[in-house]
Amino acid sequence: MAPLRERLSRLLSPHGAGGSGESSRLLPQAARLVELPYSSDDDGDEGLLLGDVHLSVAEQQPEEWHPVTPKPGAFSHCVRYLAFLWNLLFLLLGLLALGVGVWGLLAKGSLQDERLALLGSDPMLLFVLVGLGASAVSLAGCLGALCSSPCLLRFFVGAVLAFVGLEVLGGLLLLAAHRRLRDALHAALLLCLLRYQQEPDLRLLVDEVQLALSCCGLRSYRDWESNPYFNCSAPGVQACSVPSSCCLQPLQNGSVANEQCARGVLRLGDVEAAGIVNLGGCVVQLGAWLRGQAGGIASGAAVLVLLEAAGLLMVLKVLADIAPSGVRG
Repeated sequence: MAPLRERLSRLLSPHGAGGSGESSRLLPQAARLVELPYSSDDDGDEGLLLGDVHLSVAEQQPEEWHPVTPKPGAFSHCVRYLAFLWNLLFLLLGLLALGVGVWGLLAKGSLQDERLALLGSDPMLLFVLVGLGASAVSLAGCLGALCSSPCLLRFFVGAVLAFVGLEVLGGLLLLAAHRRLRDALHAALLLCLLRYQQEPDLRLLVDEVQLALSCCGLRSYRDWESNPYFNCSAPGVQACSVPSSCCLQPLQNGSVANEQCARGVLRLGDVEAAGIVNLGGCVVQLGAWLRGQAGGIASGAAVLVLLEAAGLLMVLKVLADIAPSGVRG
């Protein structure tokens, strides 16, 4: 702006008497011309120069201006399909467990008002809870791997880590509190003994244990006196008796269950009863069996943890592949 004014002033300056009139007429027009909005050529040149610089930088480093999402390779696609199939398998298993549990509760009428108080001790409730949890987590893994949803995949990772943590914590508690575990097992067996007639699942479980371990009752066959149906003061035909699974020969003719083999055995002495039923209880036998199966139980727990770890690693790989493309719900 300043150089332009100087040039105008030199051009319009008086060079003599003759030019004074003409210059005086041109001065107001020049003043208005100077006050017009001014656009500097230097600024325009500078803007063009910066545009060239920006263009050259964009041409040299296009990934900083337009990020390119890397395409997953064949290995990534294979891992994604394996993660989907892995979760699909556990989803079907979870739905199967859920269906068995719901069917058992409905078949026994455990959801009726008069039996809701006993729902907490129903073994079928465990099937329902395990099936529901496994189905929900596996469904999230399936949809996350299929739809490339980081939200569902992160939920799956968190749920699997929580399950693994609970399993490890449970194993440590079993090792640290084995005496309390024995007491808890005794309480569970006592509950099964008291509800032998009311719960078909518990009755089946007790019969299978007594047949497999050749035992009767908790500590001896006389523990069945605490059952209100087998007590000698009971009015029914089962008074002073024990279940047929306590008998030395529970089958009649080798194929038909002999329900009357242990009738009235609680009225007999131990010597006479020894020829009819097993006198020893199931707590000691079951404890010895569990100690003998400790290796198999540990191996099964290790296989379960490895399966969970494999699924977790596959989902983490899928999550790492889709992370650069942004977070999608």
